[in-house]
Parts: sequence; C-alpha cells; structure tokens
Amino acid sequence: MRVEAPASTLRHLMDNLAIRVRGPETGPPLILANALGTSSEMWAPQIPALIPRYRVITYEPKARPTVEALADDVLELARRLDLGSFSFCGLSLGAMVGIRLALSAPESLGCLVLACTSARFGTPAEWHERADLVGARGLEAVAHDALAKWFTPDFADVAPFLEMQLATPRADYALGLEAIAGFDVREELGAVRAPTLVIAGAEDTATTAADAAFLAEHIPGARLVLIEGAAHLANVEQADEFNGALLAHLDRWTTRTR
Repeated sequence: MRVEAPASTLRHLMDNLAIRVRGPETGPPLILANALGTSSEMWAPQIPALIPRYRVITYEPKARPTVEALADDVLELARRLDLGSFSFCGLSLGAMVGIRLALSAPESLGCLVLACTSARFGTPAEWHERADLVGARGLEAVAHDALAKWFTPDFADVAPFLEMQLATPRADYALGLEAIAGFDVREELGAVRAPTLVIAGAEDTATTAADAAFLAEHIPGARLVLIEGAAHLANVEQADEFNGALLAHLDRWTTRTR
C-alpha cells in the first residue's frame, strides 16, 4: 500500500520542516536532502522512480549555522517518524549533511548517496563574504550566478529554480552559507562505514569531478559515478542517468542492511 501522510499530521511532527512521506508504508525509508537555495521540489524527477519500492521522505530544512545542526534535525525527523535506520541521499549541502550523519550517527544510516558535493567546499572566507552579501542585498545578488553553476547552457528550464532561490529568506540562505563555510571533513572520511555512492556532474564547476573523486578515494568502499551533460543539479539535468545510479545503489544495499 502506498501512503502519503496527511499534511495536517506532518505539521505536528516538527516545526517548519514541511515533511512529506510517499511510497509504500513498509518500504525501506529513504530521506532526500536538498541543495541550498532549493526546495524539496528539486527531487521531483526522482520521486516517480523511487516510490514504487521506497518510503521516500522529503523535507524543507530549517535554517542552521552548521552542518552538524542540520544533521541533528534529520536524526530528530527520523526519530519522530520512527524510521529506525534509513538510507540517505543528499545533493550539495544536503550531501554534506549525509557525510556528517555517517560520521556522527553510523548506527542510523543504512546506505548513503552523495551527489555533487565536496569534503570541503571552497574557503571559509568566500562563504562568509557571500553570506554578508546576501544579508545586505538579498538573493538577487547571487541567484543568477548560482544558476550558471547549477546547469549547463543546454538546459533551458531554469525559471522554477530561480524562483526557488528568490523565495528563500535571505537570513536562512546566509545561515546555509555559514554552514558550508564551517564544513571540512577531509581528515574524517576514512571513518565513514555506510555503503556509499558518490555522484558527480561532469560539467559541475561548483563541486567538481575532482572533488567527487576525492570523496570516493577516501571513503572506504565508495563508488563513483560521473554523469555526462550535467552540472551541479545533476539529478534534474540528467534525471534518467541519476535515477539509474541511485536505484542500483539502493537496491543493492537496502536488502543487505534491513
């Protein structure tokens, strides 16, 4: 049986997270975590492929100043939904949350998918500067620059993603930038024990294929998939390839970890 919990019920689980649960009630739970400046609608290309087999949880993250705090919110979400262990797929900042979960709560994590992310994303100074810019001038000051990194020039349907960015409260976006600034797990990756898939867009100039290779090389047993014709939001731009890699990883490991 497929189930989507009523919005009136979900609103009481956690303030402001806008949780949605879709798929079989008894399916293996999978949490999807967004990139900064997007909503959970960024996962729309994945939902139809996932819900026949998985209990898919999407949510709108609270504004937090650290990746650790964002990961704590995911653990609270899982506790409130009584998930037990769960699989996790995140993209960009969402994937950073996944790495932190794998390090701080390995008993909660079944398998892990890290898409278009890095163990350390740029330098703290540039993110602090960007946060100050957003705080002073709003999302309009950075939105078009972000779009240029999210998609290749061949991708035309960028308007919904510009709207997502501009709808993000500037204070929340600035806190997300601060969280990225403080994230550096380069020396900790060897402690990740969850079966991990790393996905990269071949044309991603934000978190590059080299960043993805570093993750795959330093996380024990991790596998790397490079998606051609995709930039930072590879799950949107090349959804079929992304979904194939994601499902192959989930199908391989969820049967072993449940």
